[in-house]
Amino acid sequence: MQIGLLGKANVGKSTFFSAATETLVQSGNFPFTTIEPNVGVCYLKINCECTNLENRCENDLCHDGIRFVPVKLIDVAGLVPGAHEGKGLGNQFLTDAMKADALIHVVDVSGSTDIQGQPVNVGTHDPLEDIKFVEEEFDLWFKQILDREWPKLVKEIDQKRAKITDGIARRFTGLGILESQVDQVLISMSLKTKKAQDWSDDDIMGFLKSLRKIAKPLLIAANKADLCDDLKIIEKISTNFKVIPSSAETELLLRKATKAELINYVPGDESFSGKDNVQLSEQQNNALHLAKNVMTKIQTTGVQQILNSIIFDVLDMIVVYPVEDETKLMNKQGQVLPDARLLKKGSTAKELAFTIHQDIGNGFLHAIDAKTKQRIGADHELKNNDIIKIVSTLSRG
Repeated sequence: MQIGLLGKANVGKSTFFSAATETLVQSGNFPFTTIEPNVGVCYLKINCECTNLENRCENDLCHDGIRFVPVKLIDVAGLVPGAHEGKGLGNQFLTDAMKADALIHVVDVSGSTDIQGQPVNVGTHDPLEDIKFVEEEFDLWFKQILDREWPKLVKEIDQKRAKITDGIARRFTGLGILESQVDQVLISMSLKTKKAQDWSDDDIMGFLKSLRKIAKPLLIAANKADLCDDLKIIEKISTNFKVIPSSAETELLLRKATKAELINYVPGDESFSGKDNVQLSEQQNNALHLAKNVMTKIQTTGVQQILNSIIFDVLDMIVVYPVEDETKLMNKQGQVLPDARLLKKGSTAKELAFTIHQDIGNGFLHAIDAKTKQRIGADHELKNNDIIKIVSTLSRG
């Protein structure tokens, strides 16, 4: 599971990455500060299932019932209009972004950066333009990929050497696009039964737009929301996208202050408090006062909400806890609820087994629902917060 973080220069993308992963990266008010993609680990914040047990699990990633689930975050290189033609970092950007399961588009919702990422007065640039150009760059890049192979694909289909679904899917190998997703779009657009040679340019473009939306879903991080006079722009964006207001700069400040043991703050909380017997400098006081003003305006910094939403709302994932001892809910080392796995809603017990290890999946016999103590089969659909023991003929290694 990996999430791509994208956006033009100077919108706070690298600041968002630093805040989310607590990994310092170079940032600046000019294009291509990020040349190679930065890769880090961010954490989802959920209520651990141990809150429904007699005792807390004491897992390193569980703090008094709040569980932090790791997810890979990729901060890809900056984007400019014309990337599909090779402008800026061009295809490097698009390739890096397409490796992700879903995308967070960091947008300067305050309108204080132009289309190239140069600073302008607040409110003088329309952030809807940024969202539009990013979508267009992906769509046009998809079209370039398919256009190069389209005559060959049409010939293969005509000679019955390929079917439209697998033929298109093969053209997008390496981008994480599934044959089932291609098939879903073909059916929804009534293109599966239409001869490939009869597809119009509108058919091709409409198909690619729909495929991109399904295969690479996108959430808008409306960054610098605290600079807006009002947040009406959020309502405009939300008509077509999942959007969450944010202030990555404030989140980074709060995480640094927490690490320095100046405040009490858990990512995603709506407030923070000063620690007893800690003397703050005037500069620190002023910075934290500004942070409180931001959180008053937009409720939270938005960063944690965005991370959770891209996984649970956009990708529609659930959390399942695999264990080796279904009675004590432990692994062989005696750790209670040792792992929290992210699975697509509708995943089966056998699919869970394969996420643990290929051998476990290959040797799958049955599973046990640790809550009900019932034996479940390979096709049993798992639910959020299930605790499952896998019984397999094969062990890892």
